[in-house]
Amino acid sequence: MALVVEEYDEAIQFYTEKLSFTVVEDTRLSDDKRWVRVSPPGATESCLLLAKAANEDERSRIGNQTGGRVFLFLFTDDFWRDYHRMQEKGVQFVREPVEEAYGTVAVFADLYGNLWDLLQPNDDSKAN
Repeated sequence: MALVVEEYDEAIQFYTEKLSFTVVEDTRLSDDKRWVRVSPPGATESCLLLAKAANEDERSRIGNQTGGRVFLFLFTDDFWRDYHRMQEKGVQFVREPVEEAYGTVAVFADLYGNLWDLLQPNDDSKAN
């Protein structure tokens, strides 16, 4: 999945330092374009392509690719561990943790304002 970003290095720094993602690939394609993929801790099947905005239309989408709705879901096997670690690293939570029928969830914003769910599904929802 592609995520439009302002600058590669600041995006890499946020995702690796604040969310503990791993850089899977960082390949220079030209003087101003790179192929940068990052992956959440423990992920083997998914990653984000950090795509630097190339024009004004793309720049206008940075931080608002979904009109202000939650855009992405970061699953965890230990909600409170990750929630507290992310808070300590300065991640901004815009909705406090709640227990829902499907699990424990809180909404945070990435460095550009895209909204994410930090989510630990409960045992019942994992079976469905």
